[in-house]
Amino acid sequence: MTTLTETTHPGGFLVWEAFRDYNRETITVATGTLDPGTVLGKITASGKYAAHDPAAVDGTETAVAVLWGKADATGGDVPAVALIRGPAIVNRHDVVFAGTPSEGEITAAHAALLAAGILVR
Repeated sequence: MTTLTETTHPGGFLVWEAFRDYNRETITVATGTLDPGTVLGKITASGKYAAHDPAAVDGTETAVAVLWGKADATGGDVPAVALIRGPAIVNRHDVVFAGTPSEGEITAAHAALLAAGILVR
């Protein structure tokens, strides 16, 4: 018998959102190969998005959004959809952080997302 394994899929992290057309927006991802549910920061100089990086000083140190589907920007900028404002609730076990952030950095990212109306539960 074949064993099936469910992998991440677009929107799989979402528990609830109030208004799909209000909560999500098309954004530009500037760098990296990112999976659905990746926590994003916004690059101040360009307004583009990249994986949240607590050690950065380019704007991505602040979590501001969650990527809806997979995005591969290794060859340059790509359009993608992200959950950028609430009210919305996401599953804490399904959001993805780049690298290995500390518990304190994850807590700070959750607080930053909450400031955007995105509750991590």
